[in-house]
Amino acid sequence: MITIQQNPQSKIKDVSFDNLVFGKTFTDHMFLCRYRDGKWHTPEIKPYEPLTLDPSASVLHYGQAVFEGMKAFKDDQGKVWLFRPDENFRRINRSSHRMQIPEFPEDYFFEGLHQLLKLDHEWIKSGIGNSLYIRPFVFASQSTVQAAASEEYIFMIICAPVSNYYTGAEINVLITEEFSRAANGGVGYAKAAGNYGAQFYPTSEALKKGFQQIIWTDADRHEYLEEAGTMNIFFKIDTKLVTAPTNDRILDGVTRKSIIQIAKSKGIDVEERPIRVSEIVEAHQQGLLQEVFGTGTAVVVLSINSFSYRDTTYPLPKENPVATLLKEELVGIQYNKKQDPFHWTVAVH
Repeated sequence: MITIQQNPQSKIKDVSFDNLVFGKTFTDHMFLCRYRDGKWHTPEIKPYEPLTLDPSASVLHYGQAVFEGMKAFKDDQGKVWLFRPDENFRRINRSSHRMQIPEFPEDYFFEGLHQLLKLDHEWIKSGIGNSLYIRPFVFASQSTVQAAASEEYIFMIICAPVSNYYTGAEINVLITEEFSRAANGGVGYAKAAGNYGAQFYPTSEALKKGFQQIIWTDADRHEYLEEAGTMNIFFKIDTKLVTAPTNDRILDGVTRKSIIQIAKSKGIDVEERPIRVSEIVEAHQQGLLQEVFGTGTAVVVLSINSFSYRDTTYPLPKENPVATLLKEELVGIQYNKKQDPFHWTVAVH
């Protein structure tokens, strides 16, 4: 049973939904559940407010934290839908397992999520591009600087109304050989907080050079393409759609696997296999590289305008028919504008 404390005064009237900055405006309520004495205790939903943490809270010293990113959508009839929430639930527990964090109970997660969305449903605006970004996360909260797994944790869900992640700007990416995102045996497949913090410096350096994203290469030889900063990456080479396989270095993206299933259902030949940087450069030189696009919860499907490798920039075609087709199909399912033959969407009651 979840205890619910409603916010007596909503902030929604002060929000300009036409001028949202991604991830900087939050709804009226938050979900919170504490782990101590070897078990998860009664969850609660309460007004969104600051937390109080001891300066010795373990997460501040050892980074024991994981998170998820998911979305809720409102259709033209005002009904709210989640997209493949079971995938996000399973993934946050996989991430937790890798970071020695106790797995979160399924009933707590889904009851808490649905109750939270029912309370804050007015924050979800209808219309393509509008959605509610949902951020489940869990972190070590025990007061200790002992270098060991915490014995106390806090699991939370907060929500932010959002519009499009990128708005009309060109997306140019840099294939990097200097930095690595993850290595074999590491935590690359987990949505661990430190994975993203470690990307900020290389990404800021790329931004100074005019690139919006980095495409990471393998840590061993920097020969194989892996994923971009906030996206899995796809390449349309001749008649095939190619993407790197998931492994212990690459995040198993929910949007990625959805796009693969949609593409196969449309008769597109999809290959999940290692991709050498040299193969992509050669395909571009031969005129076979037709499209490059990224996929992710925040960006959905995002076409790439150019990529740069070893000081050479390779412009890409302005037309992106495959990316456009797949995005339209995915978005149509998410907003309940198209049939969902995969049974991915879940109504919020």
